[in-house]
Amino acid sequence: MTDGPDASDTGDASVTPVLDGGSALSGDAPTATLVDDSLTSVTSAAATTASLVVVCGPPGVGKTTVAETAAERLDATLLRTDVVRKDLFPAPTYSDEETTRVYTELLERARSRLAREESVVLDGTFRTRDTRRRAAGVAETTDTPARLVRVACEEPVVRRRLADREDDASDADFAVHRSIREQFEPLELAHARIDNSGTAAATRRQVEERL
Repeated sequence: MTDGPDASDTGDASVTPVLDGGSALSGDAPTATLVDDSLTSVTSAAATTASLVVVCGPPGVGKTTVAETAAERLDATLLRTDVVRKDLFPAPTYSDEETTRVYTELLERARSRLAREESVVLDGTFRTRDTRRRAAGVAETTDTPARLVRVACEEPVVRRRLADREDDASDADFAVHRSIREQFEPLELAHARIDNSGTAAATRRQVEERL
């Protein structure tokens, strides 16, 4: 999973919001305003106590580390595509049809919680523009502020961590990481980047500074 033209997953330790003038997730028909230049943040028209954070990037870069920290700080429910996939498909094949069903279920679970004004953090590759825009639609239809976070990590660190990983819901190895990086559609939407190449404490500090 290697992000082709986007080098943000390898070697770049900066943590920089990238803005496109649209909402943090949607990009086509902006209905929100960027209000925080440290972590991309949008505010909807209706007041709500809930928020949605979408954590994206190829497998192995440390999305779950970032997502768990965000969920803890926001007192939010963490929903992972890896867990949803195993709920739906105990012996997953990772077909396109299967993946579509996984994201549909993930977003429905998020929608039901956001409708009850419960904060949600989503952890998945969100490698396509379509999945990111579908997440935007959930935020918009529930009048929920949304944030999009891209997690980056140096390739040697990814390789080592995937080799050492045990007892995790994800089945991804380094070959899968490289494949998805190559397939990852560029983030044309406003987002923030967190570099997870260092220690867990360093990653936590980045998240805490921006949430």
